[in-house]
Amino acid sequence: MKAAELRGMSAADLNKKLAELKEELFNLRFQHAINQLENPGRIETVKRDIARVLTVLAEKA
Repeated sequence: MKAAELRGMSAADLNKKLAELKEELFNLRFQHAINQLENPGRIETVKRDIARVLTVLAEKA
């Protein structure tokens, strides 16, 4: 997800996206713990997306 896409979203949409990403990260970590995760690189991607969302939220505040 690009930062430019996030900057076009409202604060409510960003909070919703943040919740979705955190839930996805939880699920990925769970799958990784029981060795069912096919693409472990996805965890890092989701972490970066969470950081981007938090950064844009801080800019808007």
